[in-house]
Amino acid sequence: MPQYFSPEGLEKLKKELEERRTTIRAEVTRRILLAKEFGDLSENAEYAEAKEAQGFNEGRIAELEDVIKEAVIISNDKVHEVVVVGSTVKVKSSAHGDQKFTIVGPAEADPINGFISNESPLGSAFIGRKKGEEVEVKTPAGAVTYKLSEIS
Repeated sequence: MPQYFSPEGLEKLKKELEERRTTIRAEVTRRILLAKEFGDLSENAEYAEAKEAQGFNEGRIAELEDVIKEAVIISNDKVHEVVVVGSTVKVKSSAHGDQKFTIVGPAEADPINGFISNESPLGSAFIGRKKGEEVEVKTPAGAVTYKLSEIS
């Protein structure tokens, strides 16, 4: 299933992948070799920890490779008539006043800083809407109506 990323977000994942393939993999290998020198592997805590770190690192590498392979880059350099992943929307509500959100994929979501997932209740409610439309979103505190005042 494709995941949506900004160019910057995808670049960050690529850098993490490269670091894990080179720097972290080499460090874990060094730890394993050093731990083997301590003798009996069945009672060697350092060896067990290094092997666990190796497993975690290799798992993360595989995960990153899959995510990057399926990544869809979103672009926010055009003004959209409707809200799509990558759009920044300004909205008004009686409950929360004026707010600004950027719709991103789940991996880049950071609601505190205004980056909401296209899969979240709020993000999915905005997708496909036009400037001037009102959107009712059900929240744990009750329904909130938002009016889209700007899409970019």
